[in-house]
Parts: sequence; C-alpha cells; structure tokens
Amino acid sequence: MSEANTAAQAPITIKKYANRRLYNTATSSYVTLDHLAQMVKEGTDFVVYDAKSGEDITRSVLTQIIVEEEGKNGQNLLPISFLRQIIGFYGDSLGGLVPRYLEHAMSSFQRNEEQMRHYMQNALDGLFPFNSFEEMSKQNMAFFESAMKMFAPFYPPGTEGGAGGMISPFEEMQARINQLQSQLAELTKKK
Repeated sequence: MSEANTAAQAPITIKKYANRRLYNTATSSYVTLDHLAQMVKEGTDFVVYDAKSGEDITRSVLTQIIVEEEGKNGQNLLPISFLRQIIGFYGDSLGGLVPRYLEHAMSSFQRNEEQMRHYMQNALDGLFPFNSFEEMSKQNMAFFESAMKMFAPFYPPGTEGGAGGMISPFEEMQARINQLQSQLAELTKKK
C-alpha cells in the first residue's frame, strides 16, 4: 500500500477547544456538530481530541450529536424503553457484552438496509395501480377455477352455466371480480 492510500484512509482529526469550538485539521476550519453529523452520514471517519489534554473524546462528541439529533424535528430513533435498558446495563456484569451486541445488530441492519428499502419500495409501488394485486388475483382465480372443476360432476349435465341457464358459483364469483376490477380501474384513472 502506498503512503497516499494510507493517508487517505486515516481518520480526520478534529480538535475540541476549551471554548467548545471544533476544529477540522484536514480543512483548517471550524466545524459544528451538524457538520460532524453530516460527515458520519457520508461515511467520513474522524477522531475528536481534546485540544489541551490530547484525550480522545470521540465517543462523547458522537453522543452529543445523537442527543442533538434526537431533539430535532421530533425524530426519535431511540425509544425511551431502549434508553432505560441501556442505562440499566451500566455497571452490570453483562454490560461488556452490550457494545458488541449493539454493534453486531447495527451492522446486520445496515447490511440489510438496501434490501429492506427495495422491499418497501416494491410493496408501495405494488399498491397503485394494483398491478401486483391484479396478477395475484388472476393466479388465485385460476387456482379456484381448477378447484371448482373438481365439483363439476355434481352439476346435472348441461347446467354448469350458460346452456342449462344456471350460473355456476365460479361464474358468479368471476362476474363479481370483473366488476370490482372495473371499479378499481375507474378509481385509478381518476387519480
């Protein structure tokens, strides 16, 4: 690996001064917690050090970002019961397992995020103009029709509908489904 690649992968250093200002050493500019939140969302790795002591305070700064994000626009990702459970694990003998468990759970969630977004999009796209439901309805009707044919021997000859003047339960159901499909088509045309 070249030095340029190693430097590109090194986390950006942020210094926090006594006046609570955050300084991005890579851009030589002061930043806010909102800037750092955006960097996280973009996947930019950074480390925050106390400018005076040199102590790594990344965890507390990230926690501050979470607190601020939780207070914005009523968007709360951390339910109160979850927060209480986390607090309950501090000092507990199993507390050491919690970070690894949460990290694993979030990694799994992140890996499946794109697939979940795809499923949600497909589910919502399928609602209008009812294409998925229409296909499913056709498949169900074909299955129902084949099942109804098993009962055809119980109808008197020539009375399965049409010729004998009687309408089979399937034909009646098919007529109702056709009527519902027409009504749905009209509704989707109006929108």
